[in-house]
Amino acid sequence: MATGADVRDILELGGPEGDAASGTISKKDIINPDKKKSKKSSETLTFKRPEGMHREVYALLYSDKKDAPPLLPSDTGQGYRTVKAKLGSKKVRPWKWMPFTNPARKDGAMFFHWRRAAEEGKDYPFARFNKTVQVPVYSEQEYQLYLHDDAWTKAETDHLFDLSRRFDLRFVVIHDRYDHQQFKKRSVEDLKERYYHICAKLANVRAVPGTDLKIPVFDAGHERRRKEQLERLYNRTPEQVAEEEYLLQELRKIEARKKEREKRSQDLQKLITAADTTAEQRRTERKAPKKKLPQKKEAEKPAVPETAGIKFPDFKSAGVTLRSQRMKLPSSVGQKKIKALEQMLLELGVELSPTPTEELVHMFNELRSDLVLLYELKQACANCEYELQMLRHRHEALARAGVLGGPATPAVGPTPASAEPAVSESGLGLDPTKDTIIDVVGAPLTPNSRKRRESASSSSSVKKAKKP
Repeated sequence: MATGADVRDILELGGPEGDAASGTISKKDIINPDKKKSKKSSETLTFKRPEGMHREVYALLYSDKKDAPPLLPSDTGQGYRTVKAKLGSKKVRPWKWMPFTNPARKDGAMFFHWRRAAEEGKDYPFARFNKTVQVPVYSEQEYQLYLHDDAWTKAETDHLFDLSRRFDLRFVVIHDRYDHQQFKKRSVEDLKERYYHICAKLANVRAVPGTDLKIPVFDAGHERRRKEQLERLYNRTPEQVAEEEYLLQELRKIEARKKEREKRSQDLQKLITAADTTAEQRRTERKAPKKKLPQKKEAEKPAVPETAGIKFPDFKSAGVTLRSQRMKLPSSVGQKKIKALEQMLLELGVELSPTPTEELVHMFNELRSDLVLLYELKQACANCEYELQMLRHRHEALARAGVLGGPATPAVGPTPASAEPAVSESGLGLDPTKDTIIDVVGAPLTPNSRKRRESASSSSSVKKAKKP
């Protein structure tokens, strides 16, 4: 048979709390009457304040432990809030429906509005915003002496200044209200030019000597050209607009390419300057220990071409560095040069990564720099040989075609001292002067040039044998 404890357990009712709520006395109340009853907090889910959310905002969130937020705003009168204004402590100021006139109007119109009774009889508050343009006034004598113009009559000038006062120099309105039937038809630029010309004349005449004048100047021709250009711009066709946009894009591309070329030229100039500086330093370093050598050896030594070679980075900054880092090739050296450098080192029997002692690191870097210099010189020499060979073939082709009208291209290579100028069977002879010029260039003998030399020498020997 189920007991009361089982029923409370099924209904999830606490035993001690349930007894206290029902009014029954438990054993703990009898033993410890002075101690407060320990209330076990119900297991509720607690959420932590999310990161980035302010404490005040998180406190506004509703939870079961707190009272529900109010549906209507309330004022408890507690805390640091400012006290609301208490109305009704003073008497209401009386307002009155009263008439007023605007000083800007000259027709004497009467209007009505609400104003405080204490402000009765005061001027209209918005009358201070009534600003008028001061149009100069001239006399008959001044007009005859200074303002007379054959293209303008006095009546027409008076009409222009009257409209200027009425419409506050709004020349578009003045041109619209201008009496074109009584007077000559004028444009807006003509009206402006006449008005400002008269103002400048009167300012010069009435000016006190020794004062700085601010004379208004109006360029009517410039204004006409500006409006004409604006009208042309407005009347452009869609094709013209597209063409202009295309030209602007091309202009931007040209400017971008120009900036890129300037940047490349600056970078190239920096590289050339750095290479010259490095070559000068290396040349001075090489000359310094060799001053003690005999002068004959210095004279016999060929000139070293100036080039940068490889510029290894200097590890002079603070901190610990490995000596082997000084042997690493910089990123400016390409992969093709690196492979050629490794191949040349293998041919010379030099290790690719020697022991990085101080002396070995310096000598190894110098060797690789010289090898790169040799590789670059070989490439330049090969390019020159290729161009020279192309020019020779072209010269031979032109000589065979009879365009040049002279002897064919000479045999390549130095001519022996015992040999005489050979003549081929086709009648194309060798020119010893051209032969020496080509020998100065120092081009090597190619297979085709060797064959031509052998054929020329054989023909010359046959002719010598035939002679009595």
